[in-house]
Amino acid sequence: MTKYDASSIKILEGLEAVRKRPGMYIGSTDKKGLHHLVWEIVDNSIDEIINGYGDTIKITLNKDDSITISDNGRGVPIGMHASGKSTPEVIYTVLHAGGKFESDGYKVSGGLHGVGASVVNALSSWMDVTIFTEGIVSNIRFSNGGSVEKPLTKIGETRKTGTSVTFKPDYEMFKNSSFSFTTIAERMQESAFLLPQLTIEIEDIPDEKAVIYHYENGLINFVEYINENKKTLHKVIHFGGSKNEIEVSIAMQYSESYNENILSFVNNVKTGDGGSHEVGFKTGITKAFNDYAKSNGIIKGKDSNLDGSDVREGLSAVISLKIPEKLLQFEGQTKGKLGTPEARSITESITYESLKFFLEENKEVALLILDKALKSKVAREAARKAREAARKGTGKNSKERVLSEKLAKATGKDYSKNELFLVEGDSAGGSAKTYRNRETQAILPLRGKVLNCEKASSHDIESNAELKQIEYAIGAGLGANFDISESNYGKVIIMTDADVDGSHIQILLITFFYRFMRPLIENGMLYIATPPLYSIEMGTKKKEYIATDEELEEKKKEIKGNYKIQRFKGLGEMNADELYETTMDPNNRRLLRVNLTDAAIAEKRIHLLMGDQVEPRKEWINENVDFTLEDDFRK
Repeated sequence: MTKYDASSIKILEGLEAVRKRPGMYIGSTDKKGLHHLVWEIVDNSIDEIINGYGDTIKITLNKDDSITISDNGRGVPIGMHASGKSTPEVIYTVLHAGGKFESDGYKVSGGLHGVGASVVNALSSWMDVTIFTEGIVSNIRFSNGGSVEKPLTKIGETRKTGTSVTFKPDYEMFKNSSFSFTTIAERMQESAFLLPQLTIEIEDIPDEKAVIYHYENGLINFVEYINENKKTLHKVIHFGGSKNEIEVSIAMQYSESYNENILSFVNNVKTGDGGSHEVGFKTGITKAFNDYAKSNGIIKGKDSNLDGSDVREGLSAVISLKIPEKLLQFEGQTKGKLGTPEARSITESITYESLKFFLEENKEVALLILDKALKSKVAREAARKAREAARKGTGKNSKERVLSEKLAKATGKDYSKNELFLVEGDSAGGSAKTYRNRETQAILPLRGKVLNCEKASSHDIESNAELKQIEYAIGAGLGANFDISESNYGKVIIMTDADVDGSHIQILLITFFYRFMRPLIENGMLYIATPPLYSIEMGTKKKEYIATDEELEEKKKEIKGNYKIQRFKGLGEMNADELYETTMDPNNRRLLRVNLTDAAIAEKRIHLLMGDQVEPRKEWINENVDFTLEDDFRK
């Protein structure tokens, strides 16, 4: 037995803890984690600008795979720290060291824990910091995960102020990852929307690309960007206010679509999981519209109120709060959900009062929005009655009975381990049913292409047999009534042919889940199966499956002797045992998880590719799709 005593307890000194457990600080060491390093340094620059110091940030992707982030803020303090080290050395090498813990340093800050700069240093091969302040240009350099290679040194004189940080991530840790110009540009564009005073310049030197973002009208421009190419009902509504040191700014606009898209931020940090401010906003708009409808006789005495989902149908909104450090509460290190209790009541009050005044002053717009909300209410109530009737088995043509005939259920009672395969075609569905793991794997064959849900309402979904089958199988409801805790499956897996039609079915299904069961995507429960493109036989007994054309070419180079290649054009061309072995068996299969990393970008892409307007879609496809890939559509 391994000895366990006091000598087993190790104290990790300095930044060693970060290198030992990077996931605790940046979430992961994949591409997402790599870009988290950039956000940590950028957030420091943005905190300067939020507090009124500077107006420009420049990000440069360098030829040696390093990245430079520069601002024209005050510049990092360069005096000696009480610890006996220079202040920059403390900031970039000591966890929980920074100006955000003292209220006189930053009134408002997105950085709650003060670990960002030192964590980036710990996970870098080297970091170089140049500081412009007090008329002096100073430089300090670190290497090997945070060791001081060159102490703080005066290298010149200057009239400007600011900080420039260049670092090269430790690519031994971030294997197979590289900085993405597109990822950085999309994130920085959001910051430019949120801060009208900010100009952001991004340059990719190796690929010779550059972009500049600056938006005078801030959140108004943001909502216009989200709703670009949508048929909107009115001009963007913008309002805000301040109470108890919390500043609220909101922009919102309705379109003819059926989906809501609410983005929220606190101190320029995206709160992807919502929080108290989103709750306050939703409560405020629901109350404002119900009060207006009642006072104007649109909703009469015995009529039921509009539900929150009715009021938010077709709504795009951006909520941005500035909260002082002393009141700021996030849930978790990733800052994904705001916990500040005061933010709820303040946001609700400002939303209700502002929207109430707007509706009274803009009757035509008010009636347009209410007409849409009332139609949503009628459809919602009709769908609820249909579900109740189906659950009770009312009538001889109960949909539940018809649907259950196609679904081969999993027998296991641990729903988190169960998997639902949505299989293209009855033939492949029959094969999948034959060789599945009956305890954990359920099979639902789909016939043909499903409805394009970008152009559909909840009522349309309830009337569509194919999508109704999926809703019934998953068992967690639909749209605003979807409850992920009720899901019968921990994984939902789309399994289609590797051809144009299969890819189209994938997109249609992803659109359905994004619009009506989005929590499945947000919780990492939606996957795409990747059946092999080829099998290759070498001799009489050896057979391998190849996923891509590139892998096939590499395999050909390795083989000595004769071989036979078979190209699978569809799932139905595989025997049942082959289908299970290559595409369903957890020990061999390859699954692609469907992720949602940026709600604003996802909203625009889905609407662009699946919406009504043809010309913008053609333009995007011509600019972004490589038609030379021929039939390997999984790329």
